[in-house]
Amino acid sequence: MHNFFVNCDNRQGDRYFITGSDCNHIKNVLRMREGDTFLVSCNGVSSLCSLESIDGDTAVAKIIEENYQDTNLPINIYLFQGLPKADKMELIIQKAVELGVRAVVPVEMNRCVVRLDDKKKKAKVLRWQSIAESAAKQSKRSIVPEVNDVMTYQKAMEKAEKLDLFLVPYENKDGMSATKKALSCIKSGMNVGILIGPEGGFEENEIDKAVSIGGKTVSLGKRILRTETAAITAVGMCMLYAEMNLNGENE
Repeated sequence: MHNFFVNCDNRQGDRYFITGSDCNHIKNVLRMREGDTFLVSCNGVSSLCSLESIDGDTAVAKIIEENYQDTNLPINIYLFQGLPKADKMELIIQKAVELGVRAVVPVEMNRCVVRLDDKKKKAKVLRWQSIAESAAKQSKRSIVPEVNDVMTYQKAMEKAEKLDLFLVPYENKDGMSATKKALSCIKSGMNVGILIGPEGGFEENEIDKAVSIGGKTVSLGKRILRTETAAITAVGMCMLYAEMNLNGENE
């Protein structure tokens, strides 16, 4: 079932008015007809709707059932990702959104190969946000996670320090026992950050800084993972823990 995001100002009574590229997609790509059903998401709430009519560049969706499904995690995951090479960031954002992150924070780190000027940063963030929206539609998210502006490491740590829990996948002498201990700290409603280094990994001073603000070093297993694999693994790990342990009936 297709999913469209709208501004809540586009609602009148039990109808949503869909315009712009989404209307064009409904009309000319999907070729929907009156009575076809789809989801409309607004402010974190998804409603089951049927197509009532298409008038020019506006599609009218009549609400059949509000709060049709809740795909949000019981925690907010913030992925702090060291800038990777080529198009790896696009893959990371796509998969992280599918897995349920609340936001992705691109971070400039010492061993990042990629160096972007201000103009390229803005263009990249626009592109990444578009990918996040597409992934949110595909995975039936009720919100579009935000891709933050590219941050310096210092700014990223200032943001991370405000979170309830900050996980740093890195060499850890305690292995998976440290990971289990860190995950056991997660409670419903928490803001959880995950810090992933670029291809070159972390420098010691970056790990020291992350730990100094309360970051907990954890293990993702005995194998060496690429940055994109580490990001997907760490987010998936937190997603599964939250889904299995914080879903209401098990609390």
